[in-house]
Amino acid sequence: MKRIGLGLLAVLALLLAVVGIRTASFSSSRAAAESLPVVALDAAAAARRLADGLRFRTVSNQEPTAGEDAPFVAFRSYLARSYPRVHETLAPRRIGAASQLYTWKGRNPELPALLLLAHSDVVPVEAGTEAQWEHPPFDGVIADGFVWGRGAIDDKSNLFAILEAVEGLLSEGFAPERTILLAFGADEELGGEQGALLIAQHLEQHGPAVESVLDEGGAIVQGAVPGIAAPLALIGIAEKGSVGIGLSVEVEGGHSSTPPRQTAIGILSAALTKLERHPMPARIDGPTRKFLERLAQQVRPPVRAVLANLWLFGPVLERVMATQPPLDAMLRTTTAVTIVNGGVKENVLPSRASALVNFRILPGDTIENVAEHVRRTIADDRVVLTVGVRSIPRNPTIESPVDDPSYARLATTVEEIFPDVAPLPFLVLGGTDARHYALVTPRLYRLSPFLFEVGDLKRVHGTNERLAVENYANGIRFFRRLIQNTAPAQPGLP
Repeated sequence: MKRIGLGLLAVLALLLAVVGIRTASFSSSRAAAESLPVVALDAAAAARRLADGLRFRTVSNQEPTAGEDAPFVAFRSYLARSYPRVHETLAPRRIGAASQLYTWKGRNPELPALLLLAHSDVVPVEAGTEAQWEHPPFDGVIADGFVWGRGAIDDKSNLFAILEAVEGLLSEGFAPERTILLAFGADEELGGEQGALLIAQHLEQHGPAVESVLDEGGAIVQGAVPGIAAPLALIGIAEKGSVGIGLSVEVEGGHSSTPPRQTAIGILSAALTKLERHPMPARIDGPTRKFLERLAQQVRPPVRAVLANLWLFGPVLERVMATQPPLDAMLRTTTAVTIVNGGVKENVLPSRASALVNFRILPGDTIENVAEHVRRTIADDRVVLTVGVRSIPRNPTIESPVDDPSYARLATTVEEIFPDVAPLPFLVLGGTDARHYALVTPRLYRLSPFLFEVGDLKRVHGTNERLAVENYANGIRFFRRLIQNTAPAQPGLP
């Protein structure tokens, strides 16, 4: 027994030594970039141009409506008037019905290009919620230090900030060595198949070669992780896939006075309950593992010990993260029952009931194994499955590299413009246009360079969408610096 006790102590000592060594090794090995002097901008004028751009109702409706092209035409004309140097030098090419590709030719055509993405379309304002807005969603109001309106965050702020940055650099005589491409899709909110996909196919066929892409999808967020006060720049290196799976049940109808043990609605409800009670398994790998391991460099030793030793503490951390929906979504393919239909009258047995379940697919899972999970979990032949309902199914994207000069330049730019902000790789839970550009590069990154509180993110696609004027000005500074870092000017110029 004494030998067993000594052996256990030796194992425990070894375990503690490994944990301690790994924890120490997760202190930051990368020197933070020095912050830069703040570039002077006419923030008020830039905010006014953005606000005026929000007045164009470039709405992507799920079902096409008559005359919906007119706002996009007027919006493009407004951009040409507002940014004359950009439109003269970069000569935008129309691709598809309303998307545009701008080319700022570099002095060295052998270098692959930096591609900056944004989209001009916005989601509709939910009918009946207009009165809840502090300022009308399409009035382009600047008040209380904010630009208010649909698109202020998603995604006209990125589009205008990019144009402001390029217009300013052109006015200063900046001549990039590397080509800079600007691609502005007009149907991102519908999936991007008639915008970003067509632009990506054009670049695949005609060039130029692309080094890396930056799109929306991540953000700089205060309070992103409970217990960590410092803002984190969440740089998306992959995004989840999505599939809608329809469930339907058809049985014989009749009078409610003589019901079977289960009606169509009862059968369907049982199936939905099984899916919610048995989600797909959680796992810490891929982008989420990289996020947690790099987060370990930003936290104090007790928490660092956990994050630096996922091989040991991973199962416990999974259970903790599973209690917070945003963190749980980083660990698994999520299950969300979003639409249910069935029944027509209180005393009529429904002959049909249906539901739509949306799954956001974790990298490593696929549409096929999600469908198999649904079949196996429900295990009821009375429930008929239809894979791919309403929207086009998509698998998760490729994972972009973090040990790469493109990612390093992006992280450096964050630190230069936003002191005390830690850049971290991240899994994007929604979808962006970036995924279409896997046709031309594996380096697809996602970050809107604006600082938000966690609660601000609820305004995206919601009510009272807004962006602080100074926040917007820093976004312009970010894009300026990213272009300078990625495509240095010729000697003697800024």
